[in-house]
Amino acid sequence: MSKVSYYTAEGLKKLREELNQLRDIERPKASQAIAEARDKGDLSENAEYDAAKEAQGMLEMKISKLEEVLSNARLIDESQLDKSKVLVLSKVKIKNQTNGMEMNYTLVADGEADLASGKISVNSPIGKGLLGKSVGEIAEVQVPNGVLKFEILEISR
Repeated sequence: MSKVSYYTAEGLKKLREELNQLRDIERPKASQAIAEARDKGDLSENAEYDAAKEAQGMLEMKISKLEEVLSNARLIDESQLDKSKVLVLSKVKIKNQTNGMEMNYTLVADGEADLASGKISVNSPIGKGLLGKSVGEIAEVQVPNGVLKFEILEISR
């Protein structure tokens, strides 16, 4: 049984675009590569053919996995989310109690996490520590190096 994943409209659109790219462009390329390798003669000693077949198998596996993820994906309805607590899709401004550094993060589903753009997964240690907290509360986050304490300064959508 697969688990349900929650996505924003943007994240779901990216997944669908990637699946369409694999199905409509990459799959025909893989078939063409196999056909070209097959035309080169004896298949028992044709490394190019074996490599093309293996690449096709990997591509089909990736397509299958993406289809499964999409079939279990659910769109998050932002209008139903409580704005006073940190939840998925919350934009959170936090302050590290140890060094006074302030950071801004958006909590997103696993598949949409991108630290470079300030999006962290709700299942990451920091994400888990922030979930359910309100402005002014201190979130204690267990990390391999000990416990980090973050004060929640702002929550927005």
